[in-house]
Amino acid sequence: MISIFQKKIYLVDYLSGLVDIHNHILPGIDDGAKTIGDSLELIKGFSDFGVTNFICTPHIMHNYYDNTPSSIKKAYGQLSSELQKNDGWQVNLEYAAEHMIDDNFENILEANKVMPLSKDYLLIEMSYLQPSFNFDIAVDQIAKHKYFPILAHPERYMYYHGKYGKYASLRSEGVLFQLNLLSLAPKSYGKAVHKTTERLLNDGMIDFVGSDVHNIRQLKLLKETKISKKTLDHLFPIIENTIQTFY
Repeated sequence: MISIFQKKIYLVDYLSGLVDIHNHILPGIDDGAKTIGDSLELIKGFSDFGVTNFICTPHIMHNYYDNTPSSIKKAYGQLSSELQKNDGWQVNLEYAAEHMIDDNFENILEANKVMPLSKDYLLIEMSYLQPSFNFDIAVDQIAKHKYFPILAHPERYMYYHGKYGKYASLRSEGVLFQLNLLSLAPKSYGKAVHKTTERLLNDGMIDFVGSDVHNIRQLKLLKETKISKKTLDHLFPIIENTIQTFY
């Protein structure tokens, strides 16, 4: 008989060496870190549990966060310059973007103004209210431009929770899935997201993980997150795949 009192373990104890491929730690550029001080506080918090490699992914979202390669590079440069003043910090910082599939996405794709992860992967997202009407077209265009699409936090799109088969359909189209580590605890995004997270993990549908941390409050939640040994067994190879792909 399986005990309902199985020991839980802290997630962060198993994240050392992770390349965080989804975060909002660049300062003053979206709904993440507001100042360089905020960015440094987040980086210090991550380094406390062994995460020192980051690909920064600010939003590119038409009419909300109209970031460009230039604006993202500028914020990256400001933070990198400040980090260089702290000789004791062994941090590797790169930059890309999280692209909203909206009515302007295909324009920036055609104009070569997207910001890929490690040259080959494109981190994309949809609204939490409804699926992007042009999502399938966008995925096809991403492939034609020789990128691999990674859908950020698929577990958070609640309109798919009751249409679970859509996840398999997306993967059959070549869409990779990036799980938010915060989704591993119901306290972060709610019980429904947590339940779908567990189901996606059990079904082997997750390819990569990222923090998607925006602020210190979320980082604190990440540090408090406990998971079961079963969940860790599903998660560990995904952590390793994330490191091997993006280190």
